[in-house]
Amino acid sequence: QLQLVESGGGLVQPGGSLRLSCIVSGFSSDSYSIGWFREAPEQEREGLSCIRTFGTSENYRGPRFTISKDKNKNTVYLEMSSLKSEDTAVYYCAARRGDICNNNRSTYEYWGQGTQVTVSS
Repeated sequence: QLQLVESGGGLVQPGGSLRLSCIVSGFSSDSYSIGWFREAPEQEREGLSCIRTFGTSENYRGPRFTISKDKNKNTVYLEMSSLKSEDTAVYYCAARRGDICNNNRSTYEYWGQGTQVTVSS
């Protein structure tokens, strides 16, 4: 069973940048796609970006969010720039079997515990 652990959240000023990390363990021989989601208070959890086993990716929230991976470290990153107060949320990484990316949270089987990002001056 996959396990995902996010880190890198914190307090950042508006206009700043942040890089989140998601360490993935427990791989089998199956391929997995990893997505980043976020959930703000009283809002639906929304998909931000997704990356497939061999590194191709999709972005659902524009160029301020960039996903990447380091296969040697079993880590997927989310780089965020020009942060705004409305980016304040709990950020999650999630995994689903197969080389299929989408931003539909119900299709992801495994989730991390989340990391809080707060954008405030």
